[in-house]
Amino acid sequence: MANRGLLKQIVGDISLPDSSPLAKLLDSCIRSKSLHGVHRLHARIIKSPFASETFLLNRLIDAYGKCGSLEDANKVFERIPQRNIFSWNSVITALTKCGFIDEAASIFQSMSEHDQCSWNTIISGFAQQDRFEEAISYFVRMHTEDFVLNEYSFASALSACSGLKDIKMGTQIHALISKTRFSSDVYMGSALVDMYGKCGSVNCGQSAFDDMSERNRVSWNSLITCYEQNGPAAAALQVFLRMMEFGIQPDELTLASVVSACATLSAIKEGQQIHACVVKCDKLRDDLVLCNALVDMYAKCNRIEDARCVFDGMQVRNVVSETSMVSGYAKAASVKTARLMFTKMAERNIVSWNALIAGYTQNGEDEEALRLFCLLKRESICPTHYTFGNLLNACANLADLQLGRQAHAHVLKHGFRFQFGEESDIFVGNSLIDMYMKCGSIEDGYAQNGYGKKALELFKNMLVSGEKPDHVTMIGVLSACSHAGLVEEGRHHFSSMSVEYGLLPLKDHYTCMVDLLGRAGCLDEAKNLIETMPMKPDAVVWGSLLGACKIHRDISLGKYVAEKLLEIDPSNSGPYVLLSNMYAELGRWADVVRVRKLMRKRGVIKQPGCSWIEIQGHINVFMVKDKRHPRKKEIYSVLNALIKQMKRAGYLPDACDQEAYDEEESESGFAISYQMNMPSRAAVLEKYSSTEIDRYLFFYTVVRRNAPGEMQDGTREQVSASSAMMSEALAMPMRRAGNRR
Repeated sequence: MANRGLLKQIVGDISLPDSSPLAKLLDSCIRSKSLHGVHRLHARIIKSPFASETFLLNRLIDAYGKCGSLEDANKVFERIPQRNIFSWNSVITALTKCGFIDEAASIFQSMSEHDQCSWNTIISGFAQQDRFEEAISYFVRMHTEDFVLNEYSFASALSACSGLKDIKMGTQIHALISKTRFSSDVYMGSALVDMYGKCGSVNCGQSAFDDMSERNRVSWNSLITCYEQNGPAAAALQVFLRMMEFGIQPDELTLASVVSACATLSAIKEGQQIHACVVKCDKLRDDLVLCNALVDMYAKCNRIEDARCVFDGMQVRNVVSETSMVSGYAKAASVKTARLMFTKMAERNIVSWNALIAGYTQNGEDEEALRLFCLLKRESICPTHYTFGNLLNACANLADLQLGRQAHAHVLKHGFRFQFGEESDIFVGNSLIDMYMKCGSIEDGYAQNGYGKKALELFKNMLVSGEKPDHVTMIGVLSACSHAGLVEEGRHHFSSMSVEYGLLPLKDHYTCMVDLLGRAGCLDEAKNLIETMPMKPDAVVWGSLLGACKIHRDISLGKYVAEKLLEIDPSNSGPYVLLSNMYAELGRWADVVRVRKLMRKRGVIKQPGCSWIEIQGHINVFMVKDKRHPRKKEIYSVLNALIKQMKRAGYLPDACDQEAYDEEESESGFAISYQMNMPSRAAVLEKYSSTEIDRYLFFYTVVRRNAPGEMQDGTREQVSASSAMMSEALAMPMRRAGNRR
């Protein structure tokens, strides 16, 4: 109000002793971003005795530039009768503020002389436009021409180093700063911590922080963010606690970084404590960045209802908020809900697409992931290395070599060369190797193909070469130990993760160890490991132990594990079926009936088994009790002949499968009606599982190869080794088969 009254007085007053009141009012207009006020003052200046005063016109250019009117700023500049270096600096500043950095650079080059302000303005302009290499180039030129570097020069140069992740140049600038009076400046120290953090050098960031004689909230925020983005995330929480002990109050940026660290650690309790603090503070409650971090944290911790509660309470949402929910629903196996939210998004970016594609692959819906990728291409969205990582994962899960090769072609067309850099795409190359390995087209996938010891030899060679393992490497190592039955080696490598390599085991590493111990029969040790995990065990790790209980026929522990699984997901039929099969193997048919009745009582439906085979590019899918195949008569005719051959060979189905089937079918009444529609021998086949049918099909091919009518000598020996031979037969690229139970 006071400034408005002063403006009216000055506009109406012709006799001013000097131009300082006008200059102060221009500063006021800049602070309030009032272009209308600048226009009124400009009109008053034209009518005043100071219309040609260079100092006042320079301020007018600056005011127009900072209020976003570049055209007016340029008109004033063109009409200045006597320009000085401040006039040139003002117009360069106006151009950089409005994003015209090339025009600003052109004027900079045309200047007969430069000062410190000229250099700082052009360096800052390039850095703010993300043209980091040019910012560094001008900084080097400024230093070479012996201009004095100040805190603004260093800050812009460090920002450029952060953008380029150029730690070598950043370290050189750090050395320059250490020789100046700015070495003890709190803002410069914070900028150094931030630069080292963005370049991925946690140790250097911590060292720069420790060297600071004075620290403020920005300094602490920089160090917390450094640990949150580069790890270990637990250190970010420790720094946050130290910050609170020093009496520094956190702001929204602090809490957003801490919440992100909680998400990485699945530290739901600590995340909820931060959330409670946010709810109590009016300033923080509606902060978009912080609310997005909370949604993401709850989603990554599998607390999708809490994530939804925060999301629904947000006054303003953006694409980040919605993408976090899409990712959260996909992670919680609610891909239909994730797709619905994705469809309703007003704005979608590549991160949104990646989240949904990843959701489909993680939930076994690989065909849908491929369809979504095709839709992404049709909408002209440019895929990233994460997109291709998920795409190749889907091809690998389907064991479809032809699709994998097509995906490989897309990777090459988008210019990926599997090199380190600003956006490292090394892991795309790793995904390609994994895909070819799982499709049976590469012999270097040792861990997955039974060559555990060979995989460990490669790991040793990797260490000798000086390459440090990461979390993904250690998953491969533990998987190799598991497949090769190397229990002691697995224990050693698991403990060495934190001791020797500074890697905190994640949920996947614990799952690998449980699988290793379960295969080896160390069931109690596996159970103790699960119960001492620092994060909440999920259905995958408990499911691994339940499978081991079935293999080793430990019904007591199996029942306990099944109860744990049902606490996590009561609607999952897997624990019921495994427990039922365990009872059946022990001949406890009453318990089998009890478990199956419990399933029906709770409304749990077992998904039918599914087998498929690809012949000449066409996929034939078979469901259990399926009558829909167009060539069903021919199929059952072959199966009739096959059953006759098997009976002559003395083959009988697994007794527990037979008994369980009989119990189920006696209540459903399905078998009677089905036999009325199919030949009797085909109906008998329904008593076999889809896995056994696969064995029968292979048996039939062996029999037909040896003798059209009767079995020759040695056929029984071939049948006994059918599992290994079948795997080899089905690995052919043009004839792919699968089985999903």
